[in-house]
Amino acid sequence: MNNLWTHPFLRNRYFIAIIGGLLWTGAFPRVDIAGLAWVAPGLILAAGLGKSPGEQFRLGYVAGLAHYLTMLYWLLLIPYRWHGIPLGPAAGWLSLSGVLALFPALWSWLASPAENQGELAKGVLARNWFLRTAWAVSGAAMWVGWEMVLARFLGGFPWAPLGASQYRMVPLIQLASITGVYGISFVVAWTSLALLSAGLLLIRRPTIRSVWLGEIFLPLITVAIIFNVGLRHLNDNPPQARTVRLLLVQPSIPQTVIWIQELLQQTEQALSNRVDIVVWPESALPNMVRYNTNTMNAVAGLAKRHNVWIILSSDDAERHPGAKPGTPPDFFNSSFLVTPEGELRQRYIKRNLVIFGEYVPLAHWLPFLKMFTPIEGGFTPGTHNVEFFLPELDLHTSVLICFEDTFPHLARGNLSPQTDFLVNLTNDGWFGESAEQWQHALTAVFRAVENGVPLIRSCNNGLTSWIDSHGRIRQLLRDDRGTIYGKGVLLAEIPVGVPGSSHELTFYARHGDWFGWSCVALLLVVLAWKVVALKKPSLKPRIGA
Repeated sequence: MNNLWTHPFLRNRYFIAIIGGLLWTGAFPRVDIAGLAWVAPGLILAAGLGKSPGEQFRLGYVAGLAHYLTMLYWLLLIPYRWHGIPLGPAAGWLSLSGVLALFPALWSWLASPAENQGELAKGVLARNWFLRTAWAVSGAAMWVGWEMVLARFLGGFPWAPLGASQYRMVPLIQLASITGVYGISFVVAWTSLALLSAGLLLIRRPTIRSVWLGEIFLPLITVAIIFNVGLRHLNDNPPQARTVRLLLVQPSIPQTVIWIQELLQQTEQALSNRVDIVVWPESALPNMVRYNTNTMNAVAGLAKRHNVWIILSSDDAERHPGAKPGTPPDFFNSSFLVTPEGELRQRYIKRNLVIFGEYVPLAHWLPFLKMFTPIEGGFTPGTHNVEFFLPELDLHTSVLICFEDTFPHLARGNLSPQTDFLVNLTNDGWFGESAEQWQHALTAVFRAVENGVPLIRSCNNGLTSWIDSHGRIRQLLRDDRGTIYGKGVLLAEIPVGVPGSSHELTFYARHGDWFGWSCVALLLVVLAWKVVALKKPSLKPRIGA
């Protein structure tokens, strides 16, 4: 085994770690090779085999940096310059990537084998099949535990979890209706670690060619069962009593200019067809619809002329109850339901705000942080969900604004047995024509599967689409160039249930992140054990140099 690591190529562990991080990125758009996700976690751990705990942490961090710097490159495209220099976008890109890279670094440290701590701690290097399998399972569970932490720490940034890379594997992702997307992440990470174990065993026992089969048999059987059950679930489609017609408008408006007249004209031209609901994306209106008379009259006139409901996004403001005279009002990123009579019926306030995009943390104590962001003030988050009810259509829907659709627990909290579909209003125009739009959209696939309802996306420059309750993208808007970024409209016909009826909630919708929290519990146990182990005398590792 020692001879294996004397090869110059393998001796450079940081190069291996970087390759692992890049493969992790390659599993997502635009490279979009889902199979790379089944290799990346194992390769990241392979880089740290035989190294000290500190080196394992550093190798994991380098892998994380390689992943997040390439995954989030689109942050550099934000059209904000400080004296002509993209200082703010670059600072955000580097800072966010640096923080997120701590996740694979800690995971690498926790999951890597420790030869000096006895047979149980050897993990992938243990002589016993049961111990190696337990190591692979626990390593996958700890990966999920860190994804759960990322979804909640400092407001959360659950961007493209490992399992989301499998969004096109429709039978496989049906597991999300039970475990959430975290179950898919677990299966992928488990298989990857089992492949690492199989590879090492084959190297250690080259005369026994079939020795690797025992290492991957269990995860492969599990994946096969999930696929089989998923295929059966796809064929179990309850009959839909009716459909509702929605007009999804994608204005593709540059972020430096927002024109309401162009949006209205684009919508008017498409309303020659019969439509029940018009849906506009986030930030499509330049003024507050509640307070700007011209904007409100334009919206109300459109609704009245065509007898349609409108779901739109608009900034909003209110004075905080009990505020002293002269105190500035609270500002909100909101969504409104407009009736066919042109009235604002209901309002939902975005709850999960984008850090440095919609609020600046510690701005009162560190005001210089505002120079790194294009926002002048900041929004106040909402406190609860508001389900929109359209009585004439007997429909219920809930809105997720911007990247709120990346939070599994938040989308679940927006659901009730009466919810016919979810709506995501987003504006990804800040990031040009990049992979960001695709990365954002694939997370919405899992919100549909987890909750068992269709999800409609209305976006400024892609991906305007609708996804059925099984996670299949049924319609996708493409412009005259064949891309998803340009101007256009999408007429979507969505199947919904019998008026007045309720649908059966999925297991995940009823019970939430039971699987994810179980993984967090294991993560905490292993973390405590590792911390205690660090205080014990250690020996030099036997593998590698």
